[in-house]
Amino acid sequence: MTWLEAVVLGVIQGLTEFLPISSSAHLLIVSQLLGWGDPGAAFTAVSQIGTECAVIVYFRREIAAILRAWARSLVSADARSDPDARMGWLVIIGTLPIAVLGLAFSKQIETVARNLWLTAAMLIVFALLLGAADRLGTRLKTERDLTWRDGILFGLAQALALIPGVSRSGATITAGLALGYTRAAAARYAFLLAIPAVLASGLYEATKIGDDATAAWGPTILATVIAFGVGFAVIAWLMRWLTTRSYLPFVVYRLALGSLLIVLLATGVLSAT
Repeated sequence: MTWLEAVVLGVIQGLTEFLPISSSAHLLIVSQLLGWGDPGAAFTAVSQIGTECAVIVYFRREIAAILRAWARSLVSADARSDPDARMGWLVIIGTLPIAVLGLAFSKQIETVARNLWLTAAMLIVFALLLGAADRLGTRLKTERDLTWRDGILFGLAQALALIPGVSRSGATITAGLALGYTRAAAARYAFLLAIPAVLASGLYEATKIGDDATAAWGPTILATVIAFGVGFAVIAWLMRWLTTRSYLPFVVYRLALGSLLIVLLATGVLSAT
């Protein structure tokens, strides 16, 4: 991987990680279009550490409150009724599905799941699901209404993002909207839920960077730093957007991108793997 590739892919990672349009799909598509080949699961996972650090900085006050309350809940029964303590436990519960499935299917995630035909299908299918959930959801619940059942359902949705084209934020936000949460509440919980899973995946995949022919430490670190800066700006913009707007533009974009990808694959402009 060259330094130019790292800059371009870092910007793409930052721009697309928090929008419900699939960052992994964009990394795959852009790399192929520019003749760079698949950047690899290790590079993708490590560069996502940058965007998750952006989440930590942006939500630093909320995260600090959650960590303090959760720590108190370990030793005090009274503290377990604190909403912040509950959120800490809900993030842990919601992380379990992706942890289990990610380890169980790690080989498939790094190989067959990175097929662009599958990516195109996921872009279109989850565009339709997001559009339906955004239109039909009641949007009445906030984070304070989260239940253990909902936490697990959010977690199962997040696990689907192991397949490129699904979108981690898109899948969890879709689940939240379908369960009746507001757009902003679904997005905030989705971002918080991603932190332990992405950091753990990134640190695990970092052990493979030296063995991966498509990624090297220098360019990967550069891409990660760029993804942090761009990702922070995108979070701030998206949280403002969701106060007055719907997810319709992202639904249309996903449908258009998925359809274009099918055309490029069918005409041989891109290869599936």
